[in-house]
Amino acid sequence: MLLQQIVTSIAAAGDAAHEEPAPLLAEPWVFGVSMFALLVVLMFIAWSYNNLGNRHAATDEHADPHRQHPNKHDRGQGH
Repeated sequence: MLLQQIVTSIAAAGDAAHEEPAPLLAEPWVFGVSMFALLVVLMFIAWSYNNLGNRHAATDEHADPHRQHPNKHDRGQGH
């Protein structure tokens, strides 16, 4: 049964090789150039956020021992 399905699928693939491919909306290079342009635009949008960490001076977090999930990396400052 499985062998028959394999033979049928191989025969169908052989017949499909003679069919004409579906028409495209544009030339293939147009798709590549448009995708490249889109990714460049997205790259510049992401790059525009690269200085958000520099807007305010960094401040140390207050070590509060009564927090529900205390920071375990405060080196004992909260005790």
